[in-house]
Amino acid sequence: MSAVTARSAAPTLGFTLLLGLIMALGPLSIDLYLPAFPAIARELEASDGQVQYTLSVYLLGLALGQAAYGPVADKYGRRLPLLVGLLLYALSALLCALAPSVLTLTLFRGMQALGGAAGAVITSSVVRDRYEGKAAASLFSTLMLVTGVAPAIAPSLGTWLLTLTPWRGLFVLLAVFAALCLLLASLWLPETHPKSQRAGVRLRDTAGVYLSLLKNRAFLSYSLASGFTFGMLFAYVSGSPFLFLQNLHVSAGLYAVLFGVNSLGITLASQWNRALLRRYEPAQVARWAARASGVIGAALLAAALLHSLSVPLLAPLFFGLLGCAGMLLPNNTALALSSVTARVGSAAALNGTIQMTLGGLAGTLIGALGGSPLVIMAMILLCAAGIMVCHAAARR
Repeated sequence: MSAVTARSAAPTLGFTLLLGLIMALGPLSIDLYLPAFPAIARELEASDGQVQYTLSVYLLGLALGQAAYGPVADKYGRRLPLLVGLLLYALSALLCALAPSVLTLTLFRGMQALGGAAGAVITSSVVRDRYEGKAAASLFSTLMLVTGVAPAIAPSLGTWLLTLTPWRGLFVLLAVFAALCLLLASLWLPETHPKSQRAGVRLRDTAGVYLSLLKNRAFLSYSLASGFTFGMLFAYVSGSPFLFLQNLHVSAGLYAVLFGVNSLGITLASQWNRALLRRYEPAQVARWAARASGVIGAALLAAALLHSLSVPLLAPLFFGLLGCAGMLLPNNTALALSSVTARVGSAAALNGTIQMTLGGLAGTLIGALGGSPLVIMAMILLCAAGIMVCHAAARR
């Protein structure tokens, strides 16, 4: 398809839905199979830790894959790398369904992540190709509907699907979903990075391009702010099972409800963000959300220090925390990419790599330090403080 003109008219519903479907692959790939961990461990005769590595390797593959797709998307356009990535994802998901051991499952999950990384990078690149400033932040807020709703329903959906199919069937369904995205993208996703803008792009210049992006104060500040936001989210996601199931002894059913309701906080806040952007600049809204996350983080840490944690206290605080994330992520991403005028694919890739690296590091540290309530709350507050520091650096 022919390239479209950047900064064009408001996005159509079909264009937004297509990008949303592609983005949904990410959270579905992470959360859909979580309820199947015990079944995977039993069938493949693996330990819980070995099965957990299938998730850790997927997150690592996402970080590395995004770094690779950015320069490729700048050199060859958006459509071709996306279609190749979706094809790799679909084939790898089928291999996951056929995996004879936990080692091969882990390997195929890494391959699946390398394919899925294309969707994360190229959807952001496509948005930046066509929109900037408030328009980009508004569209990212709309797409946050996906990243908010998908994690909320994926574990429950996975639990229900496991009553109909073995765990291997979940990967078959992911392969089918990726194939559907591949078909729709091949038919209806326009090329937003015309050949005229690819002239002079050389893959061997990748290291220099990334170094120049890291020297861009606005890009680095807002990308790190996004990374700390992911760290805050991963601290909650990785720490909440320890907190609710082990420390507060809530039932698995109540935990699923709490997890789902809190995840919807991202969705609701992202849509409120769209309304706020009609009156305020993205940087203003992001600063307000950062301060609110700092207040919530301080309240959580104080509650942990005073040994006064309870479900009635934590539920609204975590809902508010994820709401702050729902406003921070679209604005920080839009601000980071709007500071770049060339090599947008590489910028989106580096932004995504920073997000996944800091997010994964936060979750890993919580697990390594035992997942105590004090550790979880301290990590959340540390990440919130990091967001505020990054915003201050960006303003200077």
